[in-house]
Amino acid sequence: MRKQDDFYAAINGTWEEQAEIPADKPRTGGFNDLSDAIEELMLATSDQWQAGENLPDDVVLRNFIKLHHLTTDQARRNEVGLAPVKDILQQISALNSFDEYTQNIARFEKLAWPNAMPFGIAPDFKDARTNVLWADALGTILPDTTYYEPGHEKGAELLAAYRETTLPILMKFGYTETEAQTLLDQNIALDARIAKYVLSNEENAEYAKLYHPYQWDQFKALVPNLPLADFMQEMIGSQPDQIIVPEERFWQNADQFYSEEAWPLLKAHLLIDAMLDYTSVLTDEMRIMGGAYGRIISGTPEPSSTKKAAYYLAAGPYSQALGLWYAQNKFSSDAKKDVELKVSTMIDVYKERLENNSWLAEQTRQKAIKKLDTIVAHIGYPNELPQRYYDKVIDENKSLFDNFQTLSEQSIQYEWAKWNQPIDRTEWHMPAHMVNAYYDPQQNQIVFPAAILQAPFYDLKQSSSANYGGIGAVIAHEISHAFDTNGASFDENGSLNNWWLPEDYAAFEERTQAVIDQFDGLESYGVKVNGKLTVSENVADLGGLSAALAAAKRDAVFSAKSFFINWATIWRMKARPEFMQMMASVDVHGPAKLRVNVQVANFDEFFQTFDVEKEDQMWRDPAQRIQIW
Repeated sequence: MRKQDDFYAAINGTWEEQAEIPADKPRTGGFNDLSDAIEELMLATSDQWQAGENLPDDVVLRNFIKLHHLTTDQARRNEVGLAPVKDILQQISALNSFDEYTQNIARFEKLAWPNAMPFGIAPDFKDARTNVLWADALGTILPDTTYYEPGHEKGAELLAAYRETTLPILMKFGYTETEAQTLLDQNIALDARIAKYVLSNEENAEYAKLYHPYQWDQFKALVPNLPLADFMQEMIGSQPDQIIVPEERFWQNADQFYSEEAWPLLKAHLLIDAMLDYTSVLTDEMRIMGGAYGRIISGTPEPSSTKKAAYYLAAGPYSQALGLWYAQNKFSSDAKKDVELKVSTMIDVYKERLENNSWLAEQTRQKAIKKLDTIVAHIGYPNELPQRYYDKVIDENKSLFDNFQTLSEQSIQYEWAKWNQPIDRTEWHMPAHMVNAYYDPQQNQIVFPAAILQAPFYDLKQSSSANYGGIGAVIAHEISHAFDTNGASFDENGSLNNWWLPEDYAAFEERTQAVIDQFDGLESYGVKVNGKLTVSENVADLGGLSAALAAAKRDAVFSAKSFFINWATIWRMKARPEFMQMMASVDVHGPAKLRVNVQVANFDEFFQTFDVEKEDQMWRDPAQRIQIW
């Protein structure tokens, strides 16, 4: 394949032909290759710890090792069997009316049992310093509300798969086939109601439009059947002044879910949730059965091995501790210093580009620069673990289920304790051994875990231009999120605040609409790309490439060829069609191939470097090439 016709395929085609997707995974590629290598390292290391070799001194990791002992003890897990969940089912089954359910919702919440109370504590969009109460919605069985539309190719097929994979689980818990089918009928009926009112993934992707504050009494009036005053008294010890309601339609139709009429459906929902939620901590047979529906959605042919599943089950509660171990053992101080310098350079370049911006008025431009100057960057790993990790003490005399029950209760207590408290700006949202990066609009922070700071994204042995086409573009991508279609609505303090002049924001919307148009309707894995769903990430890619290219040009030795080739290399991916078709409806990121080909064609340097002419498939008329930041 010629670079002038399909740049992504020309760079990655040979790799793609030879690459094999692991049988227990939906995709492989740049990010995933690194994740798989880290997985191998962590499995080998935890094997040593299990054998009593090279044990860490850290008390938190010692508790991870204890939990890992319990997750790998299949004989003991089989001995305990399904009894703990049967006890939960018995208590839910004993609820004979909606009124009896409402009397138990706070108790169930504290126990981390299914209770259909979709409340959470998160920062206030208008005051990013404080955690407030949010009202979300119940989730749907299918990946997105679009799957419920008449004529959707996959909707009915996946609901049938859900029924087929869930039925044997219910029967394992002692329900007859007739009883199990009835429960499934009721749960699917409730699911159809939920799907009518909850937000689609496209709607959820527009953060600023999710902010709907309600006075507490005003919100309670929407749900008169629920004793919310009593529930909140139990959970936070008082009544909140207000609640943020992103899922307005759901709560405006609350009687469809929370009423005596809906109780049989809701009860079935609670019972099935209890059976599905705990499959991973019961027997390995139940773990495999519990993952069957997800494997159908993603097209993954095999479940994870028993060994992998045991590791990940134990690792979940200790992710930050394991990430800290990884970073301290595998991430060099030289690399940290060099990446910190690159972040500083990228911010400097971004400032220069904002100062020279031709379509913003001076007032808006200065506010954008102020926001840029306030961004805080975290590189590699956090300075310390959150204090709550030291409370995660494992009792090896208790069963795996009982230990997870304790951990779950601690997690619930921690989440509710955040209400009305200041935001912890030191805590990371990703462990250091995760191959990823993020921008937090409410803390105005960019975070780059150690795991992504390696080849092909970054390597001290790579050329500077290649590194800018990799980690440089990723760094600038995260900075660009401060000025994407979501981040642009938040100020330098992380609060929802319009800092734009109206004419400037109109010009911004015109440019972002052009990005939507570039992607919308493009074919990928047999489905169409949703340009609106993916716009924030596509705007960040465009800004990231623009700033990284400008930074790369500062070096005495600059190669546009190396820059663009490494951009294409980091996005190489081979995936299962079922997985990509599902991701097209749920993921705000566009398909990897389009993130390469659509974006590079916005740059004159790409056409010049690779001699792309009008008759070539990669050609884009100069008037159609977009630049925003």
